[in-house]
Amino acid sequence: MNDLIFVKNLKKEYGNESMVTKVLEGLDFTIKKGEFISIIGPSGSGKSTLMHILGLLERPSSGTYMFENEDVSKLDDKKMALLRNKKIGFIFQNFNLLPRMTVLDNVKLPLGYSENKKNMNERAKKVLENVGLGERLNYFPNQISGGQKQRVAIARALVNKPSIIFADEPTGNLDSKSSTQIMEILKRLNQEGNTIILVTHDPRTTNYTERTIKIEDGKITEK
Repeated sequence: MNDLIFVKNLKKEYGNESMVTKVLEGLDFTIKKGEFISIIGPSGSGKSTLMHILGLLERPSSGTYMFENEDVSKLDDKKMALLRNKKIGFIFQNFNLLPRMTVLDNVKLPLGYSENKKNMNERAKKVLENVGLGERLNYFPNQISGGQKQRVAIARALVNKPSIIFADEPTGNLDSKSSTQIMEILKRLNQEGNTIILVTHDPRTTNYTERTIKIEDGKITEK
């Protein structure tokens, strides 16, 4: 496996000279292509900030972040947004589906911002079938269950065939049965070759991942 992500002495601070809050304090780690990794830590540990940086939603204050051998800190906002849309998929705890759009249209949405807009319907249908929602294409989010909403979110994250998928507390709003189903889907997707980073505070979900990075008070305690 090749290094997909390389992080060296990564730091994140907020505030100004009079009041500085240190969120991440000098993190070092690598993530290889094809891995299924969990980033775990209590609330306030810095794990969500780390995900935002790795997902190109925020910039670090200092340190090195290499994504597919490219120093992303040198990219301007436009290039960073293009790279994020092309290479990164997100799954969020609250699903983030648009209520007035059908399941199919929600999954198609990222394709509208991509370079390749061919066969958008067929591509969206294919990933929905892959997560077991081939018969729910024309339903609206308020017509499906929480577990099904998260499957739509997974399909949306997959539709651009990203290099990596970030799942931020993907089972946080689900019952135990739906949580198990979602984790089984993520495990299968990883076995199919997808690189997945799971951000969680629930140690039970780490049983599905190959490796765990533990964060406490902005520092890595295990990797």
